[in-house]
Order: sequence, then C-alpha cells, then structure tokens
Amino acid sequence: MSTEKIYKTSVASVYPHYVAKVEKKGRTKAELDEIIRWLTG
Repeated sequence: MSTEKIYKTSVASVYPHYVAKVEKKGRTKAELDEIIRWLTG
C-alpha cells in the first residue's frame, strides 16, 4: 500500500468531521477545501 493511498484514505475518513467543525465555527466547506488544497499543494 502506497503512502499516497494511506494519506487519501485518512483524509477521506476525517473530512466529514472537519466539515462539521468548520461549519459550526461559521466557515464554509469551500473555505475548508481551499485550505486543504493549500496544505497538500
């Protein structure tokens, strides 16, 4: 199993939790997506 596959699996499993957290703080899913793109290059 490649590192990339493990990384994608872990991001996929926690993503819904991040969406809920940012929306609770008054942010949008689009803002979260932008941050994830910035972090992952």
